[in-house]
Amino acid sequence: MTQVRRASAVRWPKVFVRPPAMYPDHHVQVRMDKNGSEHSESNTNTLYGEFTTIGNRKFRCAVSLTDRDLVVQRLNLVPAGQNRVILSLKDCIGCRTYWKDEIAGPAAYLAVYFYPLKRRWVRSGLSRRRVEQCFRLSALQDPRANLDEADKWAQAVRERCNRCHLLRDDGILFGEPSHPSRIMLLVNPQSGKGQALTLYKNHVQRMLDEAGVLHMLVITERQNHARELVREVDLSQWDALVIVSGDGVLFEVVNGLMERSDWEEAIRTPLGILPGGSGNALAASIHYYAGASLLCGEELLVSCSLLLCKGVVSHMDLVSVHLASGARLFSFLSLAWGFVADVDVESEKYRRVGAARFTLGTLLKLASLRVYKGKLAYLPITGEDNKTPPGNVGKPESPSWNSYRNSCHSNNTLEARGTERRRRPVKSRTETSDSLLPPLDEPLPGGWVPVPEEDFVLVLAIYQSHLAMDLLAAPGAALDDGVIHLFYVKAGISRAALLRLFLAMEKGAHLACNCPHMVHTKVRALRLEPSSAKGIITVDGEVVEYGPVQAEVRRGMARLISAGTSSS
Repeated sequence: MTQVRRASAVRWPKVFVRPPAMYPDHHVQVRMDKNGSEHSESNTNTLYGEFTTIGNRKFRCAVSLTDRDLVVQRLNLVPAGQNRVILSLKDCIGCRTYWKDEIAGPAAYLAVYFYPLKRRWVRSGLSRRRVEQCFRLSALQDPRANLDEADKWAQAVRERCNRCHLLRDDGILFGEPSHPSRIMLLVNPQSGKGQALTLYKNHVQRMLDEAGVLHMLVITERQNHARELVREVDLSQWDALVIVSGDGVLFEVVNGLMERSDWEEAIRTPLGILPGGSGNALAASIHYYAGASLLCGEELLVSCSLLLCKGVVSHMDLVSVHLASGARLFSFLSLAWGFVADVDVESEKYRRVGAARFTLGTLLKLASLRVYKGKLAYLPITGEDNKTPPGNVGKPESPSWNSYRNSCHSNNTLEARGTERRRRPVKSRTETSDSLLPPLDEPLPGGWVPVPEEDFVLVLAIYQSHLAMDLLAAPGAALDDGVIHLFYVKAGISRAALLRLFLAMEKGAHLACNCPHMVHTKVRALRLEPSSAKGIITVDGEVVEYGPVQAEVRRGMARLISAGTSSS
C-alpha cells in the first residue's frame, strides 16, 4: 500500500519504505530463462550469460553487461544483427530481483529498467520511453542460490550505472549506492491544471519504485504549507526534498530551510523539482542543462524523473533579495518588474489551461502595454568574479531569516498582493548584510553602473536558462556560475517588436534580434527603485511587496538534483 500524508502534522514518522512493485509493459518487456552464466575471458569488465526465452526455450539469448551497456543478442536467428538490442546504462534507473512462489518453481528473476530516447509514434523528434528487460534464472534447484546469482547481477548493474552516471556528470550521488535513497516528496494538487497528483501516480511513483528510491508522499493543503513543514521536519531522516509542482512550492521550501536555526546545514539538503505546474521554469532549465532537446508536459516530467532517479547533485546559485520593509528572501529563478510580472500575475486566472496561460496573458497585456518609471543600477561581472569556486561566495553571517516568513504568497493574485501589503514581515532579530549591498536607503558604492533611462517596459533578472517551460530566456545560464542575467526593455518599443522578442525567446533567439530597445548584461548585484505609484514585483513568480528592491547572487549556496553539470 502507498502511504500518503497530508501536510498538516508537525510530528513525522520514520521513513516509509515502499515495497517494490512490478509494472509490466507487454510492448517492451522481454522475458528470458537462464541456462547458465560465465565471465568473458576476453574482457574482464564484461559479465556474460546465455539465457533462453520463457515462451520458447529453443530460442537462446546471449546477455553481456559491459561498463556502459547491457547487450541482448538473440541467438540461432538470421540475420543476427536485427536481433541485437543495446541499452545504455546511462538510461538505466535501477533494477530489482525477486522470487515468485513455490508453485512457480525455484526460478529467480532480475528486472532492469531503462528509459532510452526513442522516436515518437506521431510527432517528429525523440522522447523517453520505458523499456524493461526481465531475466529468469533457474539453473539451480535451490531458489536461494538462484536469487543469490540474480543479486550478483543486480549489484553489478547498480555499480556500473552509478559509475557511468558519475563519469558523465560532475556531481555526487545522494545516498550510498548499496542503500536506497530516502526522499520526502511534496505534491501540490492545485498547481497548474490541478493534475500534479495524477502525474505522480501515472509516472513518478513507478519510476521511483523501479529505481529503489524510498519515498513518502506529502500532499500540501494551503499557501506556505511546504514552507512551514520544512522549518520543523527532522532532515536527518531524508536524503532529499523533492517537489512535484510548479516553481512556487520550491520557493517556499528554499525559504523555509533558510528560516531554520540550522539553516547552514539545512540548505545543503539536495532539492529536486518535477514539473507539475504551469511555468515549470526550473525543471525546463535542468532538462536544458542536460543537453536534451525541448520537451513539454509529461515528456518533460519523465525526463526530469530520470535525472532524479540517477541522483546526481549539483551546486545551485541562490539570490539574496532585500525588500524595502527589511524583509529578506532567497530566490532561485528570477526577479521581475513590469510586463513580465504583470503577465505572470494577471494570467493566474487562466491557470486551468496550463502553460498556455502565459501566451494568453501576453496577448492581453500587449493590448494595454504600459510604461513603468523607476531607477535601475547594477554591479557588472568582472573577470575575477568567475574564479571563485561555487559555495564560497557571499556566505550568510547569521541563521536568523524569520524576517521574510510572510513576505510573499504562492497565489499570484492581485488580492494576494493587497494582503501582502497589509501583512508586513517582522524584521530579523539579528541583522545581516550581503557583502555587495549597502542598505536600501543609502547610496550605492563605486563600481556600480546606473542605467540612464528611467522609463521601462520591463526589467527581468534571471539566473536560470528558462523563464517558463517554453521560454529560453538566458541560453548561456548555468546552475552555479554566480551570474545574474539582467534584461531590461526601454520605453518606445512597439507592440509588434515586443511580441517578436517573446516569440524568438521560445528558441533562445531573442538575443540575436538586435532590438535597440532591449539590453542584456551579466551582473552580480542590482538595485531597482520604482517610482510609478502602482506596479507588481515578483520573485520566482511570487508577488512581493512593491517598492525598492535589491539583490545579490550567492554562488552555489544550495544543492539541486540535476544532470550534474557544473560551471566550475
